[in-house]
Amino acid sequence: MRNTLLKCFAAAVMLTGLPLIGIAFTSVPLHIYLTFPPQTEYIIHAPFSMPVFIGLSIFILSVIIPFILQWLKSGNFIRPGPIKSYPFPWWGWIGVVAGLIAWALAWTRFSWFAGFQQHTFIFLWLSYIVVVNALTYRRKGSCMITARPGFFILLFPASAIFWWFFEYLNRFVQNWYYVTVFFSPWEYFRHASLSFSTVLPSVLGTRELLATSFRIKESFKSFIPLHFIQSRALGLIVLMISGICLFCLGLWPDYLFSLVWIAPLLVIVSLQILSGEFHVFSDTVKGEWGIVVSSALAALVCGCFWEMWNYYSLAKWEYCIPFVHGFKIFEMPILGYAGYIPFGLECATIGNILESLFYAKNLTPEGKDFYYNQLRS
Repeated sequence: MRNTLLKCFAAAVMLTGLPLIGIAFTSVPLHIYLTFPPQTEYIIHAPFSMPVFIGLSIFILSVIIPFILQWLKSGNFIRPGPIKSYPFPWWGWIGVVAGLIAWALAWTRFSWFAGFQQHTFIFLWLSYIVVVNALTYRRKGSCMITARPGFFILLFPASAIFWWFFEYLNRFVQNWYYVTVFFSPWEYFRHASLSFSTVLPSVLGTRELLATSFRIKESFKSFIPLHFIQSRALGLIVLMISGICLFCLGLWPDYLFSLVWIAPLLVIVSLQILSGEFHVFSDTVKGEWGIVVSSALAALVCGCFWEMWNYYSLAKWEYCIPFVHGFKIFEMPILGYAGYIPFGLECATIGNILESLFYAKNLTPEGKDFYYNQLRS
């Protein structure tokens, strides 16, 4: 457990310290990146560029199309898994009703609800989390809420801390910002932390549902093997490159903005590779991509709900993404949805770390092998 905590501390230091050190080498005052709440616009982004948009589109499609073809080849899109006979739980119906009410209140402007209008986000996502877990229970007779309540509760405070790192990194690129509602520093921290606390439970709950519904493990159990992924030399190289890129993040935000989503994953996974630990890509050595695909797809599903519910809400966010800010779906430029793919892997990585700390800290080596085999499935 101590080694895991040390790696988390090292990753946190890199993610928070290196971008700030990079800014210190410029003439830009540091305090503008640390203003709280973040309401100052200080980065002027590059305008939309069709050549960049086309080039980045080709790159993204070249990555995801092989996975789509593999899923189509497996035939599991036709038979998404056996239908279980477990009843939909009563608390799931409460989540459905509460979600519909929260959705209606979020997208309307009733005068009697004005004092609470800005707080609908948390109720929407608490309802979503309950419904996703209820659907998982319907599929296999258990879910995080019923089978792992302690771990489920732990996800909420961990999620708030987890997302604050992304908020911090965004200060150096300013790709999203919050509009309409203004809070004092304490109110902003309190309200934002409550909203951020739903991220990990949403993504990990959705991953569990997808894994039970669409035979993702079976579809990707024999895909492209990455024999080199456990190389410690590779881990060291990736860690060094990630560190350099984080250092330069605020220096060239128009060119390195995607690192907000990629760098945390690369830093943590490279540290896990160097220490010889299980990580989100471990099974790809054998060509098994189930964990990777289900995690990425879960974040993409949640991302669609995030962007949809955000669109007509009072307390909302908007985007300003250099070169590709066009062809929006809700407030998000279409290529921005690709950021949810690595984000899902980051959620899975943090979830795996939390599970290892929560369940396996006192296990024998043999018990840990059994635990990680269970985690993979």
